[in-house]
Amino acid sequence: MKLIRSATELRALQTETPDPAPCDCGLARYTGWSSLTEERWPAARMTQLATLRDPEVYEPTFEEYHPAGTRYDDPAAPVALAFFPYNRCDVWRCQSCRRLVLRYTEFGGYYVDHRVRVLDPTLIVD
Repeated sequence: MKLIRSATELRALQTETPDPAPCDCGLARYTGWSSLTEERWPAARMTQLATLRDPEVYEPTFEEYHPAGTRYDDPAAPVALAFFPYNRCDVWRCQSCRRLVLRYTEFGGYYVDHRVRVLDPTLIVD
């Protein structure tokens, strides 16, 4: 699995992907972090391309990065690789529309919550 360590690498991955084509995968609506159950995840058409989680870091930070006052689930929130939840994400591509999405799993005491967000390259920060 390719490890992406910088905003430049993530932007490059995005530029390798043409503009999304029409598709019924349903991922386009997830512009901010949202829960997406395994039953609704379009697994048959998704390809994992890379990870943002550094295997050398045992426990990545839970600190978030919101210099403009955004919140975790805000579609305008920056994509900052060193911060939560990006430091726990994998990058996926829909084989049909070519859209890139970020995905990670939130674990709590009694739950597992898969979360996704469409990758908007204009929001990637260093």
